[in-house]
Amino acid sequence: MARVEVIYNHSMSDQRMPDQPVPTTEFHIGEEFGTGRRNLPPASIVLICLAVVALIVGIFAFKGRPKPQGAGSIDFVAATEVPGQNMIMAAITFTLRNRADKPLWIHTLKASLTTADDKTFDDEAASAVDLDRYFKAFPALKESSEPPLSPETKLLAGAEQRGTIIVSFKITKEAFDQRKSLTVTIQPYDQALPVVLR
Repeated sequence: MARVEVIYNHSMSDQRMPDQPVPTTEFHIGEEFGTGRRNLPPASIVLICLAVVALIVGIFAFKGRPKPQGAGSIDFVAATEVPGQNMIMAAITFTLRNRADKPLWIHTLKASLTTADDKTFDDEAASAVDLDRYFKAFPALKESSEPPLSPETKLLAGAEQRGTIIVSFKITKEAFDQRKSLTVTIQPYDQALPVVLR
């Protein structure tokens, strides 16, 4: 039987000369995982993006800020001095408008007076059931008055109502007539901001 020899022919790429150096690949870890200079966009682009985001957030915050649900104005004020008590009673007639799309429920009503010498006086509105009694005792208060407006009054969305409240302040009628300002503050239920009428 004849002997067969199989000779494997290796390519030249697999054969290296013993003194030939092994080729190396240069690897710079600083370039790979790097620095902000390599991996981040230029500072001007980052600043522009931050400014745009801040502007958008500012617009949403401005539009979403709480606003009074209603508005209106003080239409007429009648005042009279209470004899022997160094105080006045004032009937304040005003118009209240509900600008929201839901009912406005009045929780509290009060008036605030600032005199010419910058003294401030506050008083809660008298009970609506007492108004007739005050009108009989002090007829001057009834001038240009409207039906009383009281806590728990409900104003439907988009509605408007005129009403009168009576308050008292420990000042003279002369000081009241020379007042610097008079405001009516209406605090609705479930509202952060009151409605302030001037």
